[in-house]
Amino acid sequence: MTTASQVIATINARAKEVGVRVRLHAAEIDGARRIGIDENAPVVTASVFKVPIALELARQGAEGELDLGEPVTVPAGHPTPSPYGLATFRHEITMSWYDLAILMIGISDNVATDLILARVGKEATAKTLRRLGFEHTTVPQDCREVLDSIGEDLGISYEDDEKALSELSIERIHALRALQPAHTCATTAEEITRLLRLIWRDEAASPSACADVRRWLDLQVWPHRLRSGFPDDGIRVSGKTGTLPSVRNEVGVVEHPDGGRYAVGIFTDAVDGRSRVPERDAFIGFAAAQAVEWLRLPEAGGE
Repeated sequence: MTTASQVIATINARAKEVGVRVRLHAAEIDGARRIGIDENAPVVTASVFKVPIALELARQGAEGELDLGEPVTVPAGHPTPSPYGLATFRHEITMSWYDLAILMIGISDNVATDLILARVGKEATAKTLRRLGFEHTTVPQDCREVLDSIGEDLGISYEDDEKALSELSIERIHALRALQPAHTCATTAEEITRLLRLIWRDEAASPSACADVRRWLDLQVWPHRLRSGFPDDGIRVSGKTGTLPSVRNEVGVVEHPDGGRYAVGIFTDAVDGRSRVPERDAFIGFAAAQAVEWLRLPEAGGE
């Protein structure tokens, strides 16, 4: 019988091989089984903070505080840097709040995120998180503020391109405020999976709001982290990545054809500043698969 301790040892051994530290939590959505590695330690969310922003947008839309279909015109040249999406557009574009959320989650569009957060408000987002009982999940900054803090700390103009930091020591990278949970958007692996469980159980907001968030998370395009651990076409994986210098995260929900549903949160920080290390992305899928496979064992729960 495979024990939780054995699964944790396997995950930690692989983490050491690829050069990352891991914080992890995986839990049944419809049961009580769970497994974790430092799951209560505060972690930097990176773009994972877009999940609570999406929830607040959906909640306000469902409660009539805003119209998700309202047209929003985005001029070219928005000041928030983003490697994908609206920041790359040459011309003005108009789309709805709902469609901006698709960009925010689907391709991690920073411009869409900052527009949405400015509309729903940081305080309203924080209020919803407090109402749901989260003590360590915070959204004190938008994308531009996170990225600006990196530039301020280094005395450069930083535009979300890790190659600009390739000559820095890992110690200097780790000293950035954007990589310290006390100074940026943060959560714990346990709290973010609890939030996902609430969304999948229609308990984080109204059923229609939760359904919107689930659809947005299902539309994420990136296959190289969480999804890489579940190649079976019958397994559905919805998620949100998070990336900052030395940080690679993903949180999401894995749904098996037999009805088993599992919330997973995996947060990693690297021992060096290399930006392109595919095995570190793949590690997230490996760790998720190990955790979910153990949760699916009839005897899961043994230490």
